[in-house]
Amino acid sequence: MPLSAAPRRTKPTRPRRGQAVPALLFLLPAILGFGVFFAWPVVRGVYLSFTDYNLLSAPSWVGLENYQAIASDPVFWNSMVVTLQYVVINITVQTIAALGLAVLLHRFTRSMVIRGVVMLPYLIANVVVALVWYWLADYNLGLINSVLDAIGLDRVGFFGDANIAMTTIALVNVWRHLGYTTLLIFAGLQAIPKDVYEAASVDGAGEWRTFRSITLPLLRPVLAFVLVVTVVGSFQIFDTIAVTTQGGPVDATNAITYYIYDRAFTRFDFGYASALSVVLMTILAVIALVQMRVLRADQSDLER
Repeated sequence: MPLSAAPRRTKPTRPRRGQAVPALLFLLPAILGFGVFFAWPVVRGVYLSFTDYNLLSAPSWVGLENYQAIASDPVFWNSMVVTLQYVVINITVQTIAALGLAVLLHRFTRSMVIRGVVMLPYLIANVVVALVWYWLADYNLGLINSVLDAIGLDRVGFFGDANIAMTTIALVNVWRHLGYTTLLIFAGLQAIPKDVYEAASVDGAGEWRTFRSITLPLLRPVLAFVLVVTVVGSFQIFDTIAVTTQGGPVDATNAITYYIYDRAFTRFDFGYASALSVVLMTILAVIALVQMRVLRADQSDLER
């Protein structure tokens, strides 16, 4: 019998020279947007951080004076503590709740209606969410305090008490972003092969053992991505504070982003505000890099 013909080796196709121009034309809007709205503001902000600039006169070079002032600024250090408090509460509650909700959706229902209901709060503007919860938690007229009063409990100043104001803001944002985080984790759960769960079931593994030994390890890259996105986003909390407490009471909710806004657009100290922004950008870059390395976000246990 004749031997079968050997398969021909096809050379990898190289992009034609004529395709480069259309590709650049398609990329041009994104490149321009990146340059105008990101790259140039970053370069300009770094430059202004070494100057004394109040918008009414030309920037004057002061070197590292702004950064030296930041090191001894008690309001800055208070704002970092307040921001870390918000980040810890927001990330802990949101991640645990989103993980549990995503597992429930994955294991018990695939309804698109339920997914839409879970995602609904995220589709509402953050300012609207903040205003609604601000009215609901109002000390005198809010529905929450009216219910507490009706059942014989003391009214609570959710946004007016320095001890719980930041916790209240964190929980409001947990409610708003929970659906988005849940769907990210849910998408990661769908990527886990079903035969892994079937093998665990045959071996007699229960729900908790399956979750601890299979779901969490295989979900690690997605959880790492979620943590990076949510941590970076949490450090940029602004609109909820601006609508509800304006940094009060007694700087209890004066997060770093609101402090930057106050220095720039209330006191018109743009040089100092730019230095604060550069410090925040550096902190976020370091945190994201550490998270990616520690959580090994670029590796998946499915590949082993």
